[in-house]
Amino acid sequence: MNRWKIPETLEREVLTRDAQCVYCRVSFIASPSRTNRPSWEHIVNDQRIVTRENIARCCISCNASKGAKLLSDWLESGYCKSRGITKETVAPVVKRALVSPP
Repeated sequence: MNRWKIPETLEREVLTRDAQCVYCRVSFIASPSRTNRPSWEHIVNDQRIVTRENIARCCISCNASKGAKLLSDWLESGYCKSRGITKETVAPVVKRALVSPP
């Protein structure tokens, strides 16, 4: 289990699934800068929900912008609008969370 209490098997699964930010789709590379450094994300801001439907990787910028906002509210923010992030452009795991939250 990592320091965010994500079990090792789930961590490996998410690391494989999320090779890019689930929101802005920036690719995570071997020697990341701040703009493409991955961070762990709870799609629905509830640390008790540690499932493949709620744990994802996103870039530090998106994670900082989203903070504790509801996903649907954040997608309407100036940050998302300026970066072309919409409910249609996010990763499938995020699309599923919008339709049926974990």
